[in-house]
Amino acid sequence: MTQAQATIGILGGSGLYHMEALEDIEELHLTTPFGDPSDAIILGTIDGARVAFLARHGRGHHMLPSELPYRANIYAMKLLGVKYLISASAVGSLKAEVKPLDIVVPDQFIDRTKNRPSTFFGKGVVAHITFGDPVCPQLASVVSDAAKSLELPDITIHDRGTYVCMEGPAFSTRAESNLYRSWGASTIGMTNLTEAKLAREAEIAYATMALVTDYDCWHDEVEAVSVEMVIENLNHNAENAQKVIREIVQRLQANPFESIAHTALKTALFTRLETVDPKTLDSLQAILQPYL
Repeated sequence: MTQAQATIGILGGSGLYHMEALEDIEELHLTTPFGDPSDAIILGTIDGARVAFLARHGRGHHMLPSELPYRANIYAMKLLGVKYLISASAVGSLKAEVKPLDIVVPDQFIDRTKNRPSTFFGKGVVAHITFGDPVCPQLASVVSDAAKSLELPDITIHDRGTYVCMEGPAFSTRAESNLYRSWGASTIGMTNLTEAKLAREAEIAYATMALVTDYDCWHDEVEAVSVEMVIENLNHNAENAQKVIREIVQRLQANPFESIAHTALKTALFTRLETVDPKTLDSLQAILQPYL
């Protein structure tokens, strides 16, 4: 582990590239066994709590969802001692009642990705995490309760829903969008399922604050999603996201908790670690330390 520690991590998505509330800022350029993270991790303090912030797509937004170094991003958070990881992410809505500018805290994911590594394991180490409930329910409650407490005008907080994680970078076809609606999904995005899997393997509690920007392309009475539409609503969402994150941090600082995610590997490891190549074990040191 590095000397600089933070219990709370924030992954900033489209439109959220910095945290204005951060004080005593320090930039960390970390290297992990899985490469470099998307950008420097910004360590700082919010109301007395040490927080690690990472712009998921890099400051300036220069990485496609499929290009993101997901493993490096999560591993870097683990190196810093992060126990609670909040993802702020732009999403499209798949339900009429989930309006642009609303906030959704998903409790389920559907994986439609194709081309990205989504596990730390392999190369001699086999682990199968339990993933029936892919977000930490306690952390999700903190996120939704924090958002509701602010009583943001004209914004509804949806404290559950299913997030479809697509590969991208193109937005959905109408047929795809309507298929996902028929499945009962609430939102669609391109990043969070991969993060949730890796966070669970790293024994980090994870939850999503999904910021709705559009109605994808299914809504006959609303213009189909475009980059211009997304950016306009992102600018509105960013201010609200900052307020909610600050409230989340205050609540976690006041009431830390132990999550089922924090011992996820206890029943997931199939391989006897004493039989594994030392180089492989070294590359997973931050994750496997409690079991070595």
